[in-house]
Amino acid sequence: MKIDRRLFVNFDWILLFIVMAISGLGLLNLYSAGFNLAGGRGEPLYIKQIYWILMGLILMVAAFSIDYHIIIRHAYTIHAISLFLLFLVFFVGNITHGSQRWLVFYGFSFQPSELVKLTMIIALARFYKDNQIDEGYYLRNALILLFIIMVPFLMIMQQPDLGTSLFLALLFFTLVFFMGIRRNIVISIAAVSSILAPLLWFIMKDYQRERILSFLNPERDPLGSGYHIIQSMIAIGSGGFFGKGYLKGTQTQLKFLPEQQTDFVFSVFAEEWGFLGVFVLMFIFLSLILWGFKIARNSRDLPGTLIAFGVTMFIFWEVFINIGMVLGLFPVVGIPLPFLSYGGSSMVILLTGIGLLMNISMRRFVLHP
Repeated sequence: MKIDRRLFVNFDWILLFIVMAISGLGLLNLYSAGFNLAGGRGEPLYIKQIYWILMGLILMVAAFSIDYHIIIRHAYTIHAISLFLLFLVFFVGNITHGSQRWLVFYGFSFQPSELVKLTMIIALARFYKDNQIDEGYYLRNALILLFIIMVPFLMIMQQPDLGTSLFLALLFFTLVFFMGIRRNIVISIAAVSSILAPLLWFIMKDYQRERILSFLNPERDPLGSGYHIIQSMIAIGSGGFFGKGYLKGTQTQLKFLPEQQTDFVFSVFAEEWGFLGVFVLMFIFLSLILWGFKIARNSRDLPGTLIAFGVTMFIFWEVFINIGMVLGLFPVVGIPLPFLSYGGSSMVILLTGIGLLMNISMRRFVLHP
């Protein structure tokens, strides 16, 4: 297959540099978060994360090598595969901490719900391509869109994984509103959602309700459900302006901070690098998000714009929710911090999404087949 040389001329080195910079900071942070956690058994967390980054880079190359128009053409098939994997979790999924979310392949654990976040974006781009209506979407199309979100939403809820299911819904509605939808449909969906929202309280598991109550008042159970938030805020506040220094965070190294390698990895960073380090990290994240919006704006067609916007909002919402969570502004819902939290599924899918951004950026001046 002949490859257009203009693709290499237009390769997005800036995007790659930004992502590798965040991932590099993530590895340094994981080394600190995982310090002595291995206890002499197995590989340190940062080494395992390097493996996941390498695997993600391979998929990133695959994602930008195939013309995104071809990917959109097969979007429904790709999304159906992700839903099948999600369905498979109920039969052969690995159960950890009472949740059945992971598939295990030859010793590697994979979370299909992370893949669904990305394939849903691609499926919506295909839907938008096939159903462009100048005045917005009619009710029939709105119902089809709701069906697209309800299937994975309900399956993820049953795992149970309330945080990921709500995140998927948030990402979905962000993209639908970006695509354009009539005002009366928005009002109808909002009204129905408002009526059904209280039912979530009765669907939630006991520990999920405890997280909500602890978010509203962490002091009600300081050694139980409120412990995570309290220790996180102590770690962040104790970092001050310059931080305590690398590998010198007391909350981190004395293991007072729970889940410090995953959900609360930002607290580790803030304690050791302080406000100044957090400012630098936020500046790099902001650069990534603005660069993603630039790619969306400069895309040569609307499906490419939607994918670029979707991947960018995927990253934005995860950063926004995770940091709000560790600051006690949101309930603890298990949303990772992109490129920093330990986890193979998240890292691989995020890098694949970056590959799609590169795909759209590289082909903005190249005619598609």
